[in-house]
Amino acid sequence: MAGRDGVDAIVEQWAVERPDLDTAAMAVFGRVYRVARLVGDAQERCYARFGLTRADFDVLATLRRAGTPDGLSPGRLTAALMLSSGGMTSRLDRLERAGHLVRTPDPTDRRALLVRLTDSGRALVDEAVGAGLAEQQRMLGDLDPDRVRRLDGDLRDLLASVERHVAPE
Repeated sequence: MAGRDGVDAIVEQWAVERPDLDTAAMAVFGRVYRVARLVGDAQERCYARFGLTRADFDVLATLRRAGTPDGLSPGRLTAALMLSSGGMTSRLDRLERAGHLVRTPDPTDRRALLVRLTDSGRALVDEAVGAGLAEQQRMLGDLDPDRVRRLDGDLRDLLASVERHVAPE
């Protein structure tokens, strides 16, 4: 069991100032937020070694996971990444200039485009995803595999609960 952390101090302060509050949720989400921030920062540093931001990586990884050599429409990419079309356009422009992807006419719809990885973009994202996963595994290194599996299940349940209780945007 880990020692005290900064979340414990916050919860204890609230217990003194507002003993009527049940701060269990604050403790859980405080730790979730801190983990997300620390891991996100570590992933950002990892991807920077490849000349990518996390946002760039997300676009390339979405195209790579799609498994189709034809690519995806900008609309499907935008929906998958929950971005505005303007935000997606600037990312695509930057990644295309870098030679990591190309936009080509959709053979089934002359008005539409498809976005696909170039060979160098595919090689880059394959290398970056391996490095990013190694970094994530390193950060879990103090936990035994059974505990990681339990944590994964608990977080899946937490996510499902939060998704049921959050109003759609």
